[in-house]
Amino acid sequence: MSNARFTRRTLLGTATAVALGAATGTARAATAAQVPSLWREFTRTPYTHPQIPYIGGAGARRHPRRPLVLDVRRYGADGGAPGRAASRLGEDGVTDSAPAINRAIAAAGRAGGGTVLIPPGTFRIDDVIRVGHSGVVLRGAGSGRTKLYATRNLTELIGVYGSRYGGDKSSWSWAGGLIWLAPTARWDSLVAAIRAKAWPFEGWTGNKRDEWRQLTTVEPARQGTWTVTVADASQLRPGRLVLLRLSDDPGHTLLEHMAGGGPGPEAYYWDDKTKLLSYVPYEWPVRVAHVHGRKVTLERPLPLDLRPEWNPQLTTHVEELTGSGVEGLTLEAVETPQQPHLLDKGYNGVVLQCAYDCWVDDVTVRHVDNGFGLVAASACTLRRTTVAGRGSHHPYFCREGSHDNLVEDFTIEQRTVPAPANTQLHGINVEGLSSYNVWSRGDMRMGTFDSHRGLPFANVRTDITVNNDGRHGGDANAGPLFGARFTHWNIRVTNGRAGLMKLDQLAPYSATVGLNTVTEFDQIDVPDFTGDLHTRLELYGTTDVVRPRNLYEAQRQL
Repeated sequence: MSNARFTRRTLLGTATAVALGAATGTARAATAAQVPSLWREFTRTPYTHPQIPYIGGAGARRHPRRPLVLDVRRYGADGGAPGRAASRLGEDGVTDSAPAINRAIAAAGRAGGGTVLIPPGTFRIDDVIRVGHSGVVLRGAGSGRTKLYATRNLTELIGVYGSRYGGDKSSWSWAGGLIWLAPTARWDSLVAAIRAKAWPFEGWTGNKRDEWRQLTTVEPARQGTWTVTVADASQLRPGRLVLLRLSDDPGHTLLEHMAGGGPGPEAYYWDDKTKLLSYVPYEWPVRVAHVHGRKVTLERPLPLDLRPEWNPQLTTHVEELTGSGVEGLTLEAVETPQQPHLLDKGYNGVVLQCAYDCWVDDVTVRHVDNGFGLVAASACTLRRTTVAGRGSHHPYFCREGSHDNLVEDFTIEQRTVPAPANTQLHGINVEGLSSYNVWSRGDMRMGTFDSHRGLPFANVRTDITVNNDGRHGGDANAGPLFGARFTHWNIRVTNGRAGLMKLDQLAPYSATVGLNTVTEFDQIDVPDFTGDLHTRLELYGTTDVVRPRNLYEAQRQL
């Protein structure tokens, strides 16, 4: 794919069609609908707009289904009677089905991929369910018909998991899942490091960030470019997943660039932000689409400029998990009180780690410490997911350099019991240089648009209703809350609280479009950067009048 595919006339024509199509309905709605100037600008420069990121390519692609289908009952899984109460299962001592489910998943993996079926019923699991091979889909009969009832937490199953940054925090507060999608070798190395108390890095280049080698250097290029020039293309081929690796320089100009550049980021003091500095080099997974001589076209446009001082290169990485998913089930943990902040035991939901082009669809998690996680995950989709039950620390988390992911049609239900003292609620989290992620069509009955600092940039929240009662986290040494090109588009705040919704006083080179009137109360933040933030505010004080209504869907039309 190249920029030449999209003419200005095509972009503007599509934009008009999307805007007008979204505005149909009642005469009153059509009259109220408004197309902001920011959208018209974006259609002229979709890959290089200074405030709005191009996120039209976020999420997983569709994959052909493998012919192999395995039923977990053939491997010894016992689901009892469909609809049987989970609490009775715990009392009755029904057989632990985790070994059988994992045997079926492993068999599908050895066969090169396949679908593992879990029929209607409630299946007790006393261990982690691990999807570690590409092309394997774990499929229930629907989130209302198939239930996995988890009796143990990750601390019991794997061990205490401390933070690599020190202190007495539990890393199960932001890592790991009772359904864990990660390449087998990567999962094995993580578990070995945790049990050895050698707290690991969690990303694409191993526990010590040393499992990579250079494939080629890359010549300078601009953000939004699809085709780059490399020194040596001999190890590149269409379809290969590579890492684009960018190192910071002593003046921290890479971090300044992520924040939009200019006087504010240049004046910011970066040197003491030790946690933030541990996140670089920036690692961006991307597939090679085409190779012609030294010209290499990528599956997505460049997320940042490539400058010589950042030593841009394409490298190897740990083996990825790709084309795998979890569908049509509920994961319910035994109900326990929510733990004090940062001391979670690991009753966690579904996590995708070192996964590229994977998905979760029609999955509910209940009574979990943390709901759905993206950890060094890219080009993945979470669709029709729900976090329910007694309340969660992170209903959704996106961290450790996760990029180009899509979370759509998601729900965070109101908690079923009051929050215990000393607990914390975040919401839809993003941190750790994560970029170009999208949260779309959400119903957040509690929580907030959480940034845990760590300079996430170029992320979008669009077409979401939120009862904004959560709080953001993040250590001071993790750096700024926001980098450049954050966009909040068509957001409905039901309790009128401004915090982390209205970006014009917080995020540099960003945009808030179509937000109802909000006021500051509870947690109030000051901008990290001085001076003019170059952030745009349009259609403020409105509800659902902005067209296009959904920024992601409109960009997909481009």
